[in-house]
Amino acid sequence: MTGISFGVSVILSVKAIPNSKKAKIKKVDENNYIVKVDAQPEKGKANLRLIEILSGYFKIPKSSIRIIKGHKT
Repeated sequence: MTGISFGVSVILSVKAIPNSKKAKIKKVDENNYIVKVDAQPEKGKANLRLIEILSGYFKIPKSSIRIIKGHKT
């Protein structure tokens, strides 16, 4: 699981699945999401793409999203 922080007000649990054919977000419940990421998990590419996907989904700036744990796994 990856912890995602939106500013100081919301922390979500996100299971990121890299190397997916298409980017897709599935809401499991209020604070848990599964995100298929269309990027490889190398050199931070999947993490950057995850932030882009979440930014578009929640309509907030990428700079407002922070990965707080799960950078490498």
